[in-house]
Amino acid sequence: MDGSDPLILWLVLIVLLLVSAFFSGSETGMMALNRYRLRHQRKRSSGARRAAKLLAKPDKLIGLILIGNNAVNILAAIIANMLAILYVGESAAPWVATASLTIMVLVFSEVTPKTIAAQNPEWFAFKASHILKPLLQLFSPLVWMINKLTNGVIILLGFDPKKDRDDGLDSEELKSLVDLSGHKLSDSHQGMLKGILDLENVTVEDIMIPRNEVQGLDLEHSIDSLTKAILGSEYSRQPIFKGDINNIVGVFHGRKANQIFRSNDITHGALQYFAEDPYFIPESTTLTNQLLNFKKTKKRFAIVVDEYGEVQGLVTLEDILEEIVGDFTTNTADDDDEITPTSDGSYTIDGTATIREINKATGWDLPTNGPKTLNGLVFEHIESIPDGNVSFVLDSYRFETEEISDTMVKKVSVTCIKPIKFAED
Repeated sequence: MDGSDPLILWLVLIVLLLVSAFFSGSETGMMALNRYRLRHQRKRSSGARRAAKLLAKPDKLIGLILIGNNAVNILAAIIANMLAILYVGESAAPWVATASLTIMVLVFSEVTPKTIAAQNPEWFAFKASHILKPLLQLFSPLVWMINKLTNGVIILLGFDPKKDRDDGLDSEELKSLVDLSGHKLSDSHQGMLKGILDLENVTVEDIMIPRNEVQGLDLEHSIDSLTKAILGSEYSRQPIFKGDINNIVGVFHGRKANQIFRSNDITHGALQYFAEDPYFIPESTTLTNQLLNFKKTKKRFAIVVDEYGEVQGLVTLEDILEEIVGDFTTNTADDDDEITPTSDGSYTIDGTATIREINKATGWDLPTNGPKTLNGLVFEHIESIPDGNVSFVLDSYRFETEEISDTMVKKVSVTCIKPIKFAED
């Protein structure tokens, strides 16, 4: 058999198409690898380590794959033309060879291997790395020369060929990654991960116990009144102040109560003596920083102040941890009354409820970058305290006030308005 034997030419053409399929699939498989999973798999998989080393120099890897792919495709074109001459003659051979080879390359050497590699990138890339690694060493001079030429063209086009790929993700992108991995994570773990990522975007002002709800010990009150306040408090720590909440002089821990009550002489001075020093923080502190500050200072209780030093509320370590893991305890009756669903799909909400609490309880997306409470959100929109109940629409939500006092909105009915979908013609 000579070189013009159709059988030999067909065998060579099939081999070339298979080699082209290998290079095409290798390119897709290597580029489609999940970089984060690859870093994890490197610890236990030799294929992952080889693939990672190849991807560490993507210009050389792409250069090798394209050199190999283009070389075999050109050879395949020559062989296809020779076969066409044998079957249809020289005049029609270029047209027949081009049409036939285009179909064969697309089906067998491009679409099929690339689809398989895209669906199974690790399987394809790890196996291909066995061949790509020695090929890269064998053709390194040719790859080096091609890369030098291409880098020169890249520079002329105004790009930096040495620029590293940035695989880092910001917090929002990480949350999207957690959502995509939802089928591999339990709901609780997914929620905790997203809660941690949210800490950087939330300040203590968003989660603090507001000033009007603070239960403290006023040293200007009688000892009997203070004793009842200590014994009746649901909190382990209470701020101690003189006359006004802005004059906080200490923080009383409930565990000190036994020491004081054993004494026959309970005085205001004794309460202040057993109190811890107050720990003040600005309202703009992010939860990430405050969590680290609590760890550094060994504190669990902080008093939130504004830029003028006025007390705005309280925040505890438990409040921050609940942003990550959820509530430690079941809701009390008061909490249930704050956001109450109704039969018509709306919610009756207390004006003191925070926007974050409402969003958590309902799954809504009310704006959190402005007022922190529902009362503040209503006032911001209507810009006055109305004489009677009012109704307005904000984004996709309808608000109807139900109870208004002289200084605040006490109850609001809120309904999520779903957009009307019209049938397409």
